[in-house]
Amino acid sequence: MIVSAKFQIPHIRNTMVSRPKLIRKLNEGMKTKLMLVSAQAGYGKTTALCEWVKQCSALAAWVSLDQHDNDWTSFWSCVTASIQERVPNFGQTIGIFLEKGPSGSSEPMIKELLNELNHITCELVIILDDYHFIELPEIHHSLSYLLEHLPPHIHLYIASRTDLPIPTTRLLAKGELYDISMQDLRFELDEGFVFFRDTTDLSLTKGQVTELLHQTEGWISGLQLAAISLKRSTNITQSIQKFTGQQHHISDYLLEEVFLHQSETIRSFLLETSILSRMNHSLCQAVTGQMNSQEQLERLEQLNLFIIPLDEGRNWYRYHHLLSDFLRQLGSRTDSDKWIQVHIRAANWLEKHGFDEEAVEHYLEGQQFMDVIRLIEKNPPALMQSKSAALMRWITVLPESSFAEKPMIEIFYIAVMLLGGKREAAIQRMEQTKVRFEALQGKLPDVDWNMVMGNIYFYCGMASYIQNDFVRASEYLALTERYMPEGSYFQVMGVNRYEGYSRNYDQLTLIKDLYAAEDFILKWIKVWEHKKNYPFIGYFYLAYIHLLYEWNRLEEAEFYLGQSLRRKDHQPLARITIQLGIAASRIEQAKGNPKRAFELLVQLKSKIDSPDNDLFVVKIETEQAYLSLRQGSLQDALDWLQRCGLAHTDEVSLNLLAEHLILARVLAACERIEEALNLLEKLYLLVCKGDCLRDHTKVLIVQSVTLWHSGQTEAALNQLGTALDLAKPDGYIRSFIDEGSVMAEMLNAYSMVQQDSNFSSGFYVKQLLRAMNGTPEDDQSPKGKLTGQEFKILLLLMDRLMNKEIAERLHITVDTVKFHIKNIYTKLGINNRKQALELAKQL
Repeated sequence: MIVSAKFQIPHIRNTMVSRPKLIRKLNEGMKTKLMLVSAQAGYGKTTALCEWVKQCSALAAWVSLDQHDNDWTSFWSCVTASIQERVPNFGQTIGIFLEKGPSGSSEPMIKELLNELNHITCELVIILDDYHFIELPEIHHSLSYLLEHLPPHIHLYIASRTDLPIPTTRLLAKGELYDISMQDLRFELDEGFVFFRDTTDLSLTKGQVTELLHQTEGWISGLQLAAISLKRSTNITQSIQKFTGQQHHISDYLLEEVFLHQSETIRSFLLETSILSRMNHSLCQAVTGQMNSQEQLERLEQLNLFIIPLDEGRNWYRYHHLLSDFLRQLGSRTDSDKWIQVHIRAANWLEKHGFDEEAVEHYLEGQQFMDVIRLIEKNPPALMQSKSAALMRWITVLPESSFAEKPMIEIFYIAVMLLGGKREAAIQRMEQTKVRFEALQGKLPDVDWNMVMGNIYFYCGMASYIQNDFVRASEYLALTERYMPEGSYFQVMGVNRYEGYSRNYDQLTLIKDLYAAEDFILKWIKVWEHKKNYPFIGYFYLAYIHLLYEWNRLEEAEFYLGQSLRRKDHQPLARITIQLGIAASRIEQAKGNPKRAFELLVQLKSKIDSPDNDLFVVKIETEQAYLSLRQGSLQDALDWLQRCGLAHTDEVSLNLLAEHLILARVLAACERIEEALNLLEKLYLLVCKGDCLRDHTKVLIVQSVTLWHSGQTEAALNQLGTALDLAKPDGYIRSFIDEGSVMAEMLNAYSMVQQDSNFSSGFYVKQLLRAMNGTPEDDQSPKGKLTGQEFKILLLLMDRLMNKEIAERLHITVDTVKFHIKNIYTKLGINNRKQALELAKQL
């Protein structure tokens, strides 16, 4: 629930000093996209903007931000609602995005917002006051995108204590940013004279005013506090001399002076209500017990005690941040038990009136942890979807003992950490949670315990899978199957959203050993394939399809693709659907059916049903550009280049690695070789920092092809050689041959260069060339007959390891080793280990 007072322009006293010079500077913002008013507390940022708005002829949508708005949904809901106050029917197309919460990208929602802003026919100013409360990177990113595309008749004014944490260099260079600093806001000498002459009852000499301005450096709040204090002074000259020192020392001194001279009733009221980010008389009455709270608020305003009305009707107020910070520090030191009770009373009122999120904050301060859990449990999936940042902060603050009997809260926390990219911390917490909750067996009903442990084992299994510990992953998944055979919400959480999509695009990015993964993935497909409603299997189908495609086993990949596409439980889930569609297109292209490959991508666009539909369409169009390039349709790739929004100057990240590799290919095809190589160098440095073999290999391959096109033959073959060395142990094929005929030229050239040296990759290069020519494998190739696991065992036999040692090395059972050895003997036409060793040496 949003308080409408947040959208009201704060009511400022009419007796403030006229500042025409500052107003003129604020007017300059109407010629730009962004006006930034930046200074520390007490320099009159809000007052200046309020005075300017009164004189401005444009519509003004005001938002008074606070700590509760440090959430993507809350922030943009406030902005939209504020504009709606000025422009009826605004924002109707934005609602679905705000209801669903943030995704991996905010662009679809911002695009809708921009579309609606374009329909406004007059000039509109959007004012965001106290933006320093906003710390969430997702909000900064979406605001940056908004600014980049803001229509010329829309202007953004931001007041903040700190510089904006968004890129502003481009705006500044284009003259689309104007800023007002602390130097512009501080009172000059003539304004200081007017302030003391017209707004106070003090008769100060010119020298005394000059001294005060010097001591406070024109700091407006310092002068206001000084005026309040000096009214009670019997020796003004002596009091002025005490104002020396840094500004925060001055404020503490003056605030204490002001506070101590108030009545006991007002002091109590100030302390107890200082915990509130905004307040009305009913909330103040609940917190303080004072029945005359409205009169107290109006009395404080009359005394000019740093209280700001948030609406014309004086229903809602807030304290100046200087005063509230001072009072909170004082209150927390004086009586901690009373302070806790004040927070509890505030939380009770806020919950009763529907402000659950703010109530949680006060329950936390009041150490009412079970009430926090109660509010979280109202609808935790909705909180995870739209309030994940707040939820994570709340659960982090909660002591673990408070949800010892609420294990699902812990699981939600782990899920939020994983979705937020905090993988290592989540895995560590997961292990601790498993041990703690296993001890609760028998203390919870069996149904509840099974559900809890099934989810915990599921996350432990996924953590082991990510760490490439497939034996342990299987053990955990077996436990998941035992306790939670029908699955749970957590298994497909977010699967219809774009968030996290890019790193999941190629399932093999997580896997460091394809041969070890093959048996694991296929095993669990067989376990789950007969379940009618188990969409999580889609991830395993995708991993196996990608693996088979990489090994150029296209018929098998097509078989499992067909199995997956026939499952009804996958169809509503965009992230799985789109990956299956792209895999199908690539298989058709590899089989020599380019027309069908393109048709599949076109059809895929109509199959996506997600709040993030536009983002998924962008992903499909990127794949279409790559396909066009492979099919020789350069113009289509050029068209994509003009509208994709990517550039070789972008900051690179693993989340956009696939997109940037396609961008590099298109740039190279357009003979923009230098740009392509610059981008690839950044990508190379990026993947070298990680441990993902597949990312490293793909960047090297594209880099080598681009160098080859540029005529840098030696450098190209060097990079190709490094890629071959990395990819050979896992038998990568399609990553090379999908580059087309140029790769065949390079592989042949590489063979010629290496023929007189110790050419360790010779057999592997021949294998790739045979695959490109569509010829069968050489009969002497054990990998043409043996599976990956069998070939590994053959190599370990060559090292004279015993069956038990082989089992330990490969994390499998001795019986499994014996089974594979029997298959090796049969396939190679041999009868014993000695013959196997001889054949291995020959090969």
